[in-house]
Amino acid sequence: MIVTHLTLTDFRNYATADVALVPGANLFVGSNGQGKTNLVEALGYLSTLGSHRVSTDQAMIRQGCTAAIVRARLLHDERQILAEVQLNRVGANRAQINRSAIKTRELPRYFSSVLFAPEDLALVRGEPSGRRRFLDELLVLQTPRFSGVMADYDRVLKQRNTLLKSARNSGIKGNQLTTLEIWDDRLVMLGSELIEARTTLVAELLPELSVAYQRIAGASHVATLSNQLSIFGADPDLDSAAEDPGRTGIILVEEAQGAFRESLARLRRNEIDRGITLVGPHRDDLVLRLNSLPARGYASHGESWSFALALKLASAEVLRRRSTVGDPVLILDDVFAELDQTRRARLAAAITGYQQVLITAAVYDDVPEELRSNTVRISAGAIEEAQ
Repeated sequence: MIVTHLTLTDFRNYATADVALVPGANLFVGSNGQGKTNLVEALGYLSTLGSHRVSTDQAMIRQGCTAAIVRARLLHDERQILAEVQLNRVGANRAQINRSAIKTRELPRYFSSVLFAPEDLALVRGEPSGRRRFLDELLVLQTPRFSGVMADYDRVLKQRNTLLKSARNSGIKGNQLTTLEIWDDRLVMLGSELIEARTTLVAELLPELSVAYQRIAGASHVATLSNQLSIFGADPDLDSAAEDPGRTGIILVEEAQGAFRESLARLRRNEIDRGITLVGPHRDDLVLRLNSLPARGYASHGESWSFALALKLASAEVLRRRSTVGDPVLILDDVFAELDQTRRARLAAAITGYQQVLITAAVYDDVPEELRSNTVRISAGAIEEAQ
């Protein structure tokens, strides 16, 4: 799949923007703060319904405006699709495919992209929530129906936590809280489905990660990942969690359900005392290791950067293998500035063969020559020229 045209209205610093894109590499060049990242952020939103920079949609609407519009023309096997989303400052967002209204959450069915940006360094060095979000976004791109499963799980979790807080405040004991069993059943059912899906996804990512890291950093390094699951007693909040090797196998629904129920029963008293649910997919983590050591805390800045980039390249490989609409669009936001000449060349070689790659850079010469064939220069929210 490729994007042939991107149009923005009142998005970030763009009153309007209109840019044609081509297959292969597309390079956006401009000084910091001019708006090059805003272009790729808009495309990233179409496939993930979120920004890699901010947590709220309102931040992407141009100051003083009530709505922003992102419109992209997509092409796959000579079939053209017009995908549009309107971000509203007040009220629900709206989406269209070929001018027909759809539910916003259905957009990822029509367009997939994998975006790497400096913020993704947090995948290695940041909190577990960022790694959970990474898995879940990839899972939705791979199987869009999981967006509904995740929404249902979050809703049940919120209701269960409300009940636990109420029990704590009123002094009710665990064996007197019969209504909790209803929420336990729903939590276990939805959570176990997510656990199976996540562990399956990690199993798919693992070999691709190993290949991607070696292609970027050299064959002497081994990158691995595994699951740290709270239903088996893991707690990412503890200092000892860094030494937990995690699990690499797929956990099927039936096994997850049994372990989930046992953990809920064992932790019932603690959950009421604290007023929160202490076990489930919302408490899990992804363990990243480099040469058998935890990447978080041991990897250097350059190694962490390469690990995060390898995770995204592995994601793209997993998506392209399963996709029915062609390769995901690969987006590299301000990546080459952080790499030395050797790793720049390795990365350029690693992404050769993708149907479309979008690259942003502040310095034109930071990007290998073979990726400069279509260059768009940007200044102060305006497209200056395309070469």
